[in-house]
Parts: sequence; C-alpha cells; structure tokens
Amino acid sequence: MFAMRPATADDTPAVEKVILARSCWLEERGLPSWRENATELARQAENPDGDVWVLAEDDGRVIGCTTVQEQTPPWGWTEEELNEPAHYLYSTVTDPAFRVMKPGTVMALWAVNRAARHGRRWVRRGCHFPGLVRYYETQGFELVHEVQRTRTTVYLMGRRAERVTDLEERFRALSGPGRNSAEAPDRWSSSSLSHMLGRYRRTC
Repeated sequence: MFAMRPATADDTPAVEKVILARSCWLEERGLPSWRENATELARQAENPDGDVWVLAEDDGRVIGCTTVQEQTPPWGWTEEELNEPAHYLYSTVTDPAFRVMKPGTVMALWAVNRAARHGRRWVRRGCHFPGLVRYYETQGFELVHEVQRTRTTVYLMGRRAERVTDLEERFRALSGPGRNSAEAPDRWSSSSLSHMLGRYRRTC
C-alpha cells in the first residue's frame, strides 16, 4: 500500500527518477521540463528540516514527492492572510505512469487532511500556468490572487484544511489495476515547473 512519509537522503535516486520521468512526459508534449536540474532538485530530499515528503509503496518505490512548508511566502498575500495558520505546498511531482490513478490529487488531499490535524486553517499553493489553476480547482483549491511577479503572472490558490474521510481508500487505490495505464486525461499531475525551478534557484 502507498503512504506519505518524510523523504530521506536514501530517497534521492528515486526522486530523481520520478523527476526525469515527468520531464520526458512534458517534453513529449512540447512543454518545458527541469531535466537539467533534476539531480539538484532531487537532493532536496536530503533536507534535514524534513519538509520534503514522498509518496511511496511498502516496497520502497517512490511515485511522487511534494514539499510542505509551515509558512506562506510573504509576497502576494495580505497581512491578514499571512497571519492565518496554513501549510504551503511546493514542487509536487508525480510519476506519469500512475497518472490515471491521480497521485497528485491523493497527495493534495493528504496535505489538506494533515493541515487539519495540525490545527492549520488553510493549504495554499501557487503556480504560473492557467492549466494548473484548472487542475488544482479539480482538487478543491480556489484561486485567491493573481500577482504580477517580474515578467510572469503567479496564481495563488488555497483550500480550507479539513479531514478527508476516504484518504486511506485513495491510497489503497493507487495499487489498483489501472496504475500503469498509458491513457489518462490528467494533463497537469505535476506541480508548477516555475515554482520548482524558482525554489531551486533560491537555494543556489
């Protein structure tokens, strides 16, 4: 069965494999990828603060990762919003071989449930593509702000934290028969490339 757990340095090769698989998927569709930075991005799994999480099977196979931070980035949000307890999601990436099972949605719901258990009011995230806005809306997130940042528009989104009663069933379904299907409508099952690359550049 799949579950979310904190990433460790040992997960770095598996996380890099997921990033490269998603990069191939993006490139086949004429979309930008983060192939050149895959190794550096995967090393975020070594973060001793433990804010990187992996979606992994009992046998250790990793099919997704995301970063959960305790603080909302200060730009783009009002002072009142910044004072609200919230978790912020960065750099969510999934293995495209599992996209029909929507692991990105499972990770998002896990984050919503975890935020509620930790007494947070919101789960927030941002992206640079309207397609990702539509995708995140299918996960229950709402567009809160559109912010012009240098030469790009950043879409800031949020969803109220709440308990997700069928979360265990969703994790179990990831091991179902459709896991390796090549046909799926989930075009935006990875998080914003721009956010991920931006976070990498800020750490350089």
